[in-house]
Amino acid sequence: MENPQRHPRAAGLLGAAAGAALIAVLAAAPTAHANPPDGGSCAGTGKWWVVCKADDGTKTNGQDTSTGSGKKSSKPPACTYEKMEPQPPAGSAYRLGHAADEKGAIYIQTCTLTREGGTGTMNDQKLVWIADGQKTPAVDPATVAQMAAAKMKLLGPQIANPRAAGQYVVGMPMWMWLEQTPTTYGPQTTSATAGGVTVTATAKVSSVSWAMGDGTQAVVCTGPGTKYTPSMGKAQSPDCGHVYTKASSEEAGGKFHGTATATWTVDWQVAGDPAATGQFTEQRQTAFTTAVREVQVLN
Repeated sequence: MENPQRHPRAAGLLGAAAGAALIAVLAAAPTAHANPPDGGSCAGTGKWWVVCKADDGTKTNGQDTSTGSGKKSSKPPACTYEKMEPQPPAGSAYRLGHAADEKGAIYIQTCTLTREGGTGTMNDQKLVWIADGQKTPAVDPATVAQMAAAKMKLLGPQIANPRAAGQYVVGMPMWMWLEQTPTTYGPQTTSATAGGVTVTATAKVSSVSWAMGDGTQAVVCTGPGTKYTPSMGKAQSPDCGHVYTKASSEEAGGKFHGTATATWTVDWQVAGDPAATGQFTEQRQTAFTTAVREVQVLN
């Protein structure tokens, strides 16, 4: 077996797989890249080999160093390439089947992926062969912007009203409003870099869709809403309100169960290139309950 100290960079990267459920050194020829199974784990020792073990006990040999939590990516990856130095010698299994006199080289490919829902990023690394004259894929600034957004803590709305402990009345205007914090309303700004591309992204809630739980059409508010004060009396909210036309007594727990879904708009800018800009959205949700009663009129 080839001395693992000959390529410490690759050995360190590919031997640092997540978990410690199974440790093995495989001397066979390289296999296809294998991702860690959801709910399982991967481990390896000193070489470019790891073994992935699923919860059901099945194993997959591969060359994986994912450092994420097993959540799948819903965004295109941003990848960078680093040439291995020194290159694997002639006859080494780590040349991935390419002869020593073949025009090209082995590179360490590192891809950063954004988890589903923009809840963070994870890195995935493997060895790849790149022929001389072949260009590595360019990094998409929009993908780097997604990475920047994933570094932010974008949460669902922080609902100030309706309150879970509140008592509301059929036919009376309800005012909905939010507490504005950096993590629940914005703005937030951060940067990310991949493949020499640096992008700065700023996120802010642009609208909130209120599903009131009574079967009516959702109320879409383009701002945080206006706080109610007693001086408003029975007036309608000027920008974010609803009127319940039935009581919640027959609902689960005697309350309507609704959701407030915030749409975060993320604007991004590439450093050093004023023309390279873009925008995308992310959504986050918060559940709420509302007790609505009927007023009993006594004769």
